[in-house]
Amino acid sequence: MAIKITDECINCGACEPECPNNAIYEGAVDWKASEGTELSGTVTLPSGLTVDADSPQEPVSDDVYFIVTDKCTECKGFHEEPQCAAVCPVDCCVPDEDHVESDEALLNKKAFLHGE
Repeated sequence: MAIKITDECINCGACEPECPNNAIYEGAVDWKASEGTELSGTVTLPSGLTVDADSPQEPVSDDVYFIVTDKCTECKGFHEEPQCAAVCPVDCCVPDEDHVESDEALLNKKAFLHGE
């Protein structure tokens, strides 16, 4: 499953540079599918959302850092554990029960994001 950031986030930013998919953004900041990935042009993300990879998308949260579910692979194929959760000083990077994915699905998402 993807990781989410809860409202307990203190906006320290420790998680953002750790994400190998650039799936973590500061609250109220637009995100792009292309950032940190090989995606370009019109793409259909794993959720079914079709976007221009270089077009800004609405922030998921205006108050705290957030994770774009379509870009989160739980660090599968990169690390043994989600790096955001490993560095979070307040343990607010937790599994997102609304987005449960198998290891195979997460590895397929990694391949999709990085052109592998």
